[in-house]
Amino acid sequence: MIKGLHHNAYRCRDSEETRKFYEDFLGLRLAGALAIKESHTGRKTDVLHTFYEMGDGSYLAFFEAPGRPFEFKKQHDYDLHIALEVDAATLADMFERGPAAGIETRGVSDHAFVESIYFRDPNGYVIELTAKTDKHDAMMNPDTNGARRILDDWSAA
Repeated sequence: MIKGLHHNAYRCRDSEETRKFYEDFLGLRLAGALAIKESHTGRKTDVLHTFYEMGDGSYLAFFEAPGRPFEFKKQHDYDLHIALEVDAATLADMFERGPAAGIETRGVSDHAFVESIYFRDPNGYVIELTAKTDKHDAMMNPDTNGARRILDDWSAA
């Protein structure tokens, strides 16, 4: 049985630049770092793997892998974004802190079940901070929200 998310891992350009965004700006504690010099198969490598702890005990993780090709680009929201849950007060505070810190900030977007703001991290990833609304639980209940029917209709079309 899957218990939950332990971590999602992404590439980063620079681990310290990434730490400044995730730890200093977002407030996620740098919980672990692994300097990997050799793979489990004995292949020589040079990678830094870092982990940032979230309030539920899961982590966002990053790999800095100098010399390994990777296309860093500004991601579009529909292509890739990382949504992190906060409360409404934190959402309002971070909406003010983003521009004050010189960080690209968009929102507040009302999606009915959540309200969201968006930042772009130093690697080009879209980071969404999202606060649940009173409609959240009903809109995310598959017993009553018609999610399967909507998917089936989409697939049929």
